[in-house]
This record gives sequence, C-alpha cells and structure tokens, in this order.
Amino acid sequence: MTETPPPETPGSGAPTSRWFDELGLATVFLTRLPWPRPITDPRPLMAASWAFPVVGLVVGLIGGVAFAVADAVGLPATAAALIALAASALASGALHEDGLADLADGFGGGRDPETKLRIMRDSRIGSYGVLALVLAIGFKAACLAALDADTAVLAMIAAHAVARGVVPGLARALLFAAGDGLGRTAGKPGRSGALWAVAIAVAVALFVLPAGIGLAAVLAAVGAAVLVGALARRQIGGVTGDVLGAAEQMAEVAALAAIAAYLAA
Repeated sequence: MTETPPPETPGSGAPTSRWFDELGLATVFLTRLPWPRPITDPRPLMAASWAFPVVGLVVGLIGGVAFAVADAVGLPATAAALIALAASALASGALHEDGLADLADGFGGGRDPETKLRIMRDSRIGSYGVLALVLAIGFKAACLAALDADTAVLAMIAAHAVARGVVPGLARALLFAAGDGLGRTAGKPGRSGALWAVAIAVAVALFVLPAGIGLAAVLAAVGAAVLVGALARRQIGGVTGDVLGAAEQMAEVAALAAIAAYLAA
C-alpha cells in the first residue's frame, strides 16, 4: 500500500509575521541554546523550516569561535578542530549525531525495513553507530585541521548552515517511513519553506566564503543529502527523524570536504 503524505499548509515553513516565534521554535528544537521567552507556537517544527540554516549559522559560529580560541592559545590544528566539533555538538545537543548513529545501526544491522526501524528506535548504540560517528567526526576534524584558522571558522559557519538548510527539502521530498516518531511529528514543509531554507543557506555560504568555494560546499551538501535520502528510500521506504539527522551530518561532512579540497587544489 502506498502511503500518502499529510496535507500541507500552503507556504508552510516560509517566514511569516511570527518570524521570531518561528526562529525560537527551530532554536529550541535543534539546539540546547536558551531562548528569551517560552515557545507557545503550536505549529509543528517544519513550520519554521526557513530558520534551520539560521540556527546552523549560530551553531557553526559557536564551533568556529571555539576553534579560534584553541588556535590562539597555541593548540595544534587537530586539537582545535576537535574542540570546535565538541563545542558545536554541545550546542546542538548532538541531535544530528544521534540520528547518524541510529541510522547506521539500523541499516547495518537490520534484515528488513521493519527490523531496521526497530533498531533505529533503540536508544542503545551499536558497533555500526560507533563506527559511523568516529568516521564522521574524524573526517570533519581532518578537513578543518587542513585549513588556516580564519578559514576554518568560516567553514564551520557555512557547513552548519548549509547542512541544516538541505534538511527541509529532504523532508518534503520523501514519504514518512514510520507512523510515529520525531520525523512525522515535525511535519512536512511546503515548497516555499524548503526553498527559503535552501536560499538562506546558499546566501550564508556565499557571504562567508568566496563564491567558488561557497558554491562547492552547497553542491556537495545537497549531493550528500540526496544520497542519504535515496538510501533511506531503498532501505526503509522513506524518511524518519534519524534519516534527517544523518542527512545533516553527511551534508556537513561533504561541505567541509569540498571546502578543504577546493583550497588544496
């Protein structure tokens, strides 16, 4: 039986007159950062799709500042990179890293879609999840360590903004793979919401990085998210919250890799 997506509010996810509440909704859900007032917006998370890359910018800035401070006190580039990644993970509550680990455990250990989804819901982490996190963090650290301090700060900002900016588009493109979970609770953004998220992400990347490097980071992130989405569709038939988290992480990895490769060429 083919699942039909839930109805959308026309233009859902685009900024409205309640933009401050939408930014707060995205911030409170996607990070552990404080917000100046209680969030009373009853709408699902994807109503704030446009704000995802803005939140990513802030998380990337936190990581970038951590890198700059570590570099300023004389720590090696690899140590500065790991500190930056730890700071950004603390700011976000490792939300997306958790999704990557769950997806790796489910896809690696399950024999059929039902088993894969059951494993992904398990809060315990397995060997596939550990390996995925080690490889992702190690790869990001290696890419950051290859950059000078100023570029590393800007790369963190761009990568986090772009990686979160592609998530609404993936959520819109795929059906839900499960009848419950955070992915379905978050809702499905409208076309304009997904486009706003991508547009803001591209604007951030092109503002903080030279045009060629920024564009390379965007294209790499989009490509990584598309590959994760295609894999999820094949493995479990659609998207879950863990799939979106894993897509963000792979987009972040791809963006940093593209920046490092572009500058090394």
